[in-house]
Amino acid sequence: MSYEMIAIFMFATMMAMLLTGQRVFGAIGFVAVIAALALWGDRGGYDLAFSSAMKLMKWYPLLTLPMFIFMGYVLSESKIADDLYKMFHVWMGGLRGGLAIGTIGLMVLISAMNGLSVAGMAIGATIALPELLKRNYDKRMVTGVIQAGSSLGILVPPSVVLVLYAMIARQPVGQLWLAGIVPGLMMAGLFVLYIAIRCRLNPALGPALSPEERAMPMAEKLALLRAGLLPLAIFAAMMVPFVNGWTSLVESSAIGALTAFVAAVLKGRMTRQVFETSVRMTLGISCMFMWIILAALAFGAVFDGLGAVKAIENLFTERLGLDPWVILILMQLSFILMGTFLDDTAMLVIVAPLYVPLVKALGFDLIWYGVLYTITTQIAYMTPPFGYNLFLMRAMAPPEITLRDIYASITPFVLVMVLALSIVMIFPEIALWLPGYIYGN
Repeated sequence: MSYEMIAIFMFATMMAMLLTGQRVFGAIGFVAVIAALALWGDRGGYDLAFSSAMKLMKWYPLLTLPMFIFMGYVLSESKIADDLYKMFHVWMGGLRGGLAIGTIGLMVLISAMNGLSVAGMAIGATIALPELLKRNYDKRMVTGVIQAGSSLGILVPPSVVLVLYAMIARQPVGQLWLAGIVPGLMMAGLFVLYIAIRCRLNPALGPALSPEERAMPMAEKLALLRAGLLPLAIFAAMMVPFVNGWTSLVESSAIGALTAFVAAVLKGRMTRQVFETSVRMTLGISCMFMWIILAALAFGAVFDGLGAVKAIENLFTERLGLDPWVILILMQLSFILMGTFLDDTAMLVIVAPLYVPLVKALGFDLIWYGVLYTITTQIAYMTPPFGYNLFLMRAMAPPEITLRDIYASITPFVLVMVLALSIVMIFPEIALWLPGYIYGN
């Protein structure tokens, strides 16, 4: 059997295992090790898995993963994040669509605290959605707002998905995080612009709160503003030393986790239950990502040994004669297709052994491509029929929001995200300017 056929057989076997409901890391790791044993015997197969494990254990930036996850869960479980929405509710409720715009702001700050889209979805669906529906906001628009806003969690730093990409693509995590800031804020700004225009044209979609509902002494408003800005202060305490070069990435993640813990203690919200839940969730998610990275490294090592990457590169560039940009667009479309039935980590570890070396061979920047991959993943999260965020929303939404409402709600936001992706593709400096400026100094 040729190496090309072996590579195809590996992909087919892995996809078959995933479609039967097997764990992502189990399917990928199993195929990698079995293929290694078949190709290079007992010694080569065992060495491959062992060397991948050692490579993972030696990757120092991986220490940031549990730190940031713990910080996010502390802020979420201690209800500090709830203060954010109360702040937006009071200060922006007088605008048409103001609460929906405030929800996007809430999602941006939640993303800066957690790095996982599921956290933003949970907070938005449990805190923001009932309030928006109670105030007669259009249910389809606000359902789309929460789904689109929560997807920012995998682009705005500290993005856990970008940590995974950095490990597989062997790129600096710090540069990837900085590269995600401007595109993430740009996308949030486009969401806000869309909401403002829609509510301006049709005020019934997002009516402003009445003066009676917003009546509150200025002293209380300022107190609520201070409480709502606490998570932003925690984020600044973590990122400012890192951006200025005073601390390393790992040290900054430790500062963020410690600052969040101290804030919860000082506000009297760090109970034993909050602490235990935060630690358990941090341990579970950190272990899941480590197993996935380990499996991806093993799978990538087999592909390197087979020379499959070079074969794919020759197929596209020499036999088919495709332009590099055409190849790049086809790769992004394949991500969207896979996103209809796989989550972001599964998509990355399945195709990274092929795509990352191919992107490098085509002459594109891997930091920039990491941002493109993440935005495409956001789009895939919201693409029917099996987009990840669609089913998360269905599980968390009240009964009056049907699956048809959820599907219909995401169309305009997907179009906005496609626009953002196109802008970043046409103007790579949107993603590369900030890491170039910081690390250039």
